[in-house]
Amino acid sequence: MRLAEAKICGLSDRQTVGDALAQGAAFIGFVTFPKSPRHILPADAKPLAKMAAGMARTVSVVVDPDDALVDQVVADLGPDFLQLQGKESPERCAAIKARGVGIIRAFGISERQDLEQIKPYLGIVDYLLFDAKAPKGADRPGGLGHVFDWTILQGFQSPVPWFLSGGLNPENVAEAVRQTGAPLVDVSSGVERAPGLKDSARIASFMQALND
Repeated sequence: MRLAEAKICGLSDRQTVGDALAQGAAFIGFVTFPKSPRHILPADAKPLAKMAAGMARTVSVVVDPDDALVDQVVADLGPDFLQLQGKESPERCAAIKARGVGIIRAFGISERQDLEQIKPYLGIVDYLLFDAKAPKGADRPGGLGHVFDWTILQGFQSPVPWFLSGGLNPENVAEAVRQTGAPLVDVSSGVERAPGLKDSARIASFMQALND
């Protein structure tokens, strides 16, 4: 039995998608955001997403997408979920969900009070995701590989399932789950050998850490 289910995010090639699936990832993610070193066009991610059929759910990560990008992602990639990583309002989340795709809404966290921001989204989104809050001046709202204070989430109860993200890696993920009680974890840079380049051995180590 795993400590938590995992999403391996920022994938971009068949080898590491295959590795994530073989190791039992419950979700695989693709980032469509040009400022990210993990950026991939939805059409290029489509054959990779097809590999997950019957094995894992697929996620497209976008930041404050306009309707044209939402339509493009849904048409070209057809993900199970859109992960909204920007400043999308509850109303915007509901409008996107009405287009027939599930919603994972990401939130930057640095203190306990930041958890209050989720309340308007309950009943709208399918999953919450907690990442380290991006520092001022950062050119990306997430995916920076920073860890936040996990004690913020101790005792946290949510009617919506949630992911723990932010600086997770094979070395710290088991302790992160034990401290927070996270039912789901999300990793990207923590299983890379260089920005945007996933490492098969680190994917395996990450998943094995969750089996302890």
